[in-house]
Amino acid sequence: MAGTLFLPSAPPRLMVMSLRSVLLVMTVGILPLIAACTTNPATGQQSFTAFMSPQDEQRVGAEEHPKLVAEMGGKYTDAQLAAYVDKVGQSLAQHSEIPGLRYTFTIIDSDDINAFALPGGYVHITRGLLALANDEAEMAGVLAHEIGHITARHSAQRYSHGVATSIGATVLGVLGAMAGLPAGTGDVINFGAGAYLQSYSREQEREADTLAIRYMTLAGYDPQALESFFRKLDGYTRLRAEMAGEPGGVDRFDVMASHPRTAERIDNVARGASAARVTNQRREHDRYLAAIDGMVFGDSPEQGIRRGREFLHPGLGFAFTVPAGFSMTNTPSQLVARGPGGAAIVFDTERSSVARASSGPMTAYVTQVWARQVPLTGVQALSVGGLPAATAVTRQKTRSGSVVDLRLVAIRAAPDQIFRFLLITPGNLTARLSAEMQATVNSFRKLTPEQAAAVKPMRIEVVTVKAGDTASSLAARMPMGAYNARWFSLLNGLPPGQLPPPGERVKVIAG
Repeated sequence: MAGTLFLPSAPPRLMVMSLRSVLLVMTVGILPLIAACTTNPATGQQSFTAFMSPQDEQRVGAEEHPKLVAEMGGKYTDAQLAAYVDKVGQSLAQHSEIPGLRYTFTIIDSDDINAFALPGGYVHITRGLLALANDEAEMAGVLAHEIGHITARHSAQRYSHGVATSIGATVLGVLGAMAGLPAGTGDVINFGAGAYLQSYSREQEREADTLAIRYMTLAGYDPQALESFFRKLDGYTRLRAEMAGEPGGVDRFDVMASHPRTAERIDNVARGASAARVTNQRREHDRYLAAIDGMVFGDSPEQGIRRGREFLHPGLGFAFTVPAGFSMTNTPSQLVARGPGGAAIVFDTERSSVARASSGPMTAYVTQVWARQVPLTGVQALSVGGLPAATAVTRQKTRSGSVVDLRLVAIRAAPDQIFRFLLITPGNLTARLSAEMQATVNSFRKLTPEQAAAVKPMRIEVVTVKAGDTASSLAARMPMGAYNARWFSLLNGLPPGQLPPPGERVKVIAG
């Protein structure tokens, strides 16, 4: 927490002469902390962790773990699968340089491909990543990589560097004000520190890769599985971009954004794995497939399910249809449908406490709660799907100077439940898109209990290859339409059109 430096009034000449003294005092106070580097037992390298002790790491991890799980979609509630992941994770953790640390391995109920670690031994892996992995060794490689971040104390390093940079920015801000530097000079450095804390450095990723190979090898896994999984991630990224109609925009669809991958890094992993490999290293393909057989694939009922242009939420009991050409992204907090030219539809729910407190007309909720400080026009009450609702519009300018039109629609479904649509169109597209975006609002409807019960998620189904089967015939069973063959090859780590011999087991998507 930054303090305030009170400076006595003084003649200008004396003030300028005191700059050196102030800088010396501040620097002397900071230097012992900057010099507080320790040798990391995992990497053997000196690292700066002065502002986060191991005890702090455990406290922060314990505090942030439940928040992160809730924010990312909650736990995936399959006790057998959770026990399996935990068993593999613990077998890897016992080979780390701090085996006495208590590790917690959690499956996140999200179809995103991601894995991340919190300090203090908290490792998270999404079911989307489990679906993409093709054997136990590939999953073990991801878990070992996250264990590597923990044992190398990368979070403590990032935090400590961020604090040190913030202190430096405070000093610069004070001295800048005294010396007449432009206002906000220190804020620029603070912004840089914040951006740095958002992802691991290339060196930290390299260290985690090296440690992952070490732990995998000691646990008896084939370390080349880490490389094969990284290559599969790249294939997944390209497929997502193609399905979204942006085959040239692969970078925008890069997965595991907190773990940037480069061709050089993948090659380094391949070389490290090749050097570490010994004979009879395990992959455990069949055991892994047995563990994930029946696992939810894609959206879960708890977060709502996308079916073509429809979005159905059996838990909350509603459905609606987005316009043709709009691509939906579903997260635990909201659904976003993106259309042409930057148009978008954002759908979410109001917190129950706020919804319950806003018991008056829906027009009052829109004008006094949701958009309280926004100039609105066209405020009117209406009915959507037989439910009381209200709408209003506003025109705003973006930072670039362009005009954006916003239509707000709020629908009360229950005393403690308000559903909200925010329709966003660039000003030059509003006239062309408003009718079909309004049709999305009009398509909103409540599901009957029978309709809600009929909404089922897709699942991973493990099948045994039989004589006469082909890659095309097995892929044709999946609900991915024109992308069936691509998904089948990707999920099973197979070249296009190829199939293992009869008796082998493969993954398909059922639903």
